[in-house]
Amino acid sequence: MHGYGGAEQLFYESCEPPLITEPDEVIVKLKAAALNHIDIWNRMGATGITVAMPHILGADGAGVVVETGAKVENLKAGDAVCLYPPTGCGQCEFCRSERDFMCIRLRVLGERLEGTYAEYVKLPAGNCFPIPAGYSFHQAAAFPLVFITLWRMIVTNAALKPGETILIIGIGGGVASATLQVAKRIGARVIVTSGSDAKLARAKQLGADHGVNHFTDNLVSAVHSLTDGRGVDVVLDCVGGEVWRQSLASLARGGRLVTCGATAGGQPQDDIAAIVTKQLKIYGSTLGSRREFGQLISFLNASQIKPIIDRVFPLSEAAEAQRYVEAGKQFGKVVLAMPE
Repeated sequence: MHGYGGAEQLFYESCEPPLITEPDEVIVKLKAAALNHIDIWNRMGATGITVAMPHILGADGAGVVVETGAKVENLKAGDAVCLYPPTGCGQCEFCRSERDFMCIRLRVLGERLEGTYAEYVKLPAGNCFPIPAGYSFHQAAAFPLVFITLWRMIVTNAALKPGETILIIGIGGGVASATLQVAKRIGARVIVTSGSDAKLARAKQLGADHGVNHFTDNLVSAVHSLTDGRGVDVVLDCVGGEVWRQSLASLARGGRLVTCGATAGGQPQDDIAAIVTKQLKIYGSTLGSRREFGQLISFLNASQIKPIIDRVFPLSEAAEAQRYVEAGKQFGKVVLAMPE
């Protein structure tokens, strides 16, 4: 990336390979990377994070370790790994309590660290984890950011339980489609929304119990009809905008709303009276801890869930891949394949 703006700011070109500068670092030869909306927001300069140009985007990746620093003991050359995206300063109160994903000087691949839209990436050895059993490199690149995000939202914060009902707003994106998979494996009842009947049909094939077209149906009325007037226990709303109040209105008493973003607008109207009288809980969340990432990998191994991959682009077509995601055409993850 040579500047902030549209996808035309992305260039496929040669650059110097990364070099180890700290004894706890490793270099990974990437086999695949995955796209996330945060890549697009970083490219547009919408996150407020300033980076030196040119800059390599990409938070998700998987590949093979090719070099290790002098103090690295948990990895060796040839190990296949998936990547945990964030790393902290190691000094603040959050890092000292193993919550470095909340670090006040947080560094994330593709943001303050050079990212994974590349053949090689440098990162701390502690950010490399074994690939889940039976995963391809494409699948191993597709799960980390969205699955650790939903794991903290749905499992840690909302504490979704078997038999509860969850409403997923805007099925089709990476977090939403992965949440559908995890929620069904937990044993929850799942209602999904989309403006696309084709995406609703695809979600039902993957186990969704009900689908609501939020362009043609009244979302709140549909949810209350499907729950006998009670409402749902949990709402996953990473859309925001005008949908936010409908999400709150869809919750049962004591319900929980979780969010990790607002693709349709970050300044929605709140119904504070409903929040108070229904005793609702709202959790904002990004990423998750290394401990949660380890729990997630164990869950994926046991459940045999694999991320949904919509389409694979070659690395040279990263700009086109981002345009595809911006157009909202995907159902699941979009992956970049590295040249052999």
